[in-house]
Amino acid sequence: MAGLEENLSAVRARIDAAARAAGRDPATVRLLAVSKTWPAADVRALAALGQVDFGENRVQELLGKAAELDDVALRWHFVGQLQRNKAAAVARTGAVVHSVDRLALVDTLDRAGRSAEAPVEVYVQVDLGGPEGEAAARGGARPDDVPALADAVAGAAGLRLRGLMAVAPRGAEPAPAFARLAALAERVRADHPEADGVSAGMSGDLEAAVAAGATLVRVGTALFGSRPLPCGEFEEHQPRESHR
Repeated sequence: MAGLEENLSAVRARIDAAARAAGRDPATVRLLAVSKTWPAADVRALAALGQVDFGENRVQELLGKAAELDDVALRWHFVGQLQRNKAAAVARTGAVVHSVDRLALVDTLDRAGRSAEAPVEVYVQVDLGGPEGEAAARGGARPDDVPALADAVAGAAGLRLRGLMAVAPRGAEPAPAFARLAALAERVRADHPEADGVSAGMSGDLEAAVAAGATLVRVGTALFGSRPLPCGEFEEHQPRESHR
């Protein structure tokens, strides 16, 4: 508990400092604690410290933790790649979905949202490309396809467009990629003013994301520590994490 409290304070301080350095109000940037692979007890402990937003990247883990922590007022987010046959299960949890990257998923989630208690809140995921402009391995729609995808989400009765999400490409400085994301987000907001969210930045690059206008940063390692690998060893701390 003490370690989690220390880590949470440190991450919040980083966000505040980054926002002030960018001339922004720190209150405009929310922290999403990505708790994948960590037990529900850790989520409960952070919630007791005032953390509200939590993210998972596997459907089964999201469903299990949402059920186990049903007595805690949390806001769940799904940050992994979503298969269409699991969309309804995610919708029933009320989770915000950060990884909508194709029209087929929009249609499936729309149906799920119309059957759920409330529309599914959605971020369109953008592929920011690799260092040489190649497609990223982290998912997302090509930037040229994003406006049409955002239009489809905004026009779906079972969905609510929140904004754009992206992961900085590996092996490159994150600032230029986040600048491209910011420009694209501004273009989307011109047509959909309510889509004012930008989900970007993780443990290693949250400062660059906040400087570019991120409204939600997704942090895992800096809060929970390095995650155990299947072999029982622990992963090394990396400058940037994948959907943490």
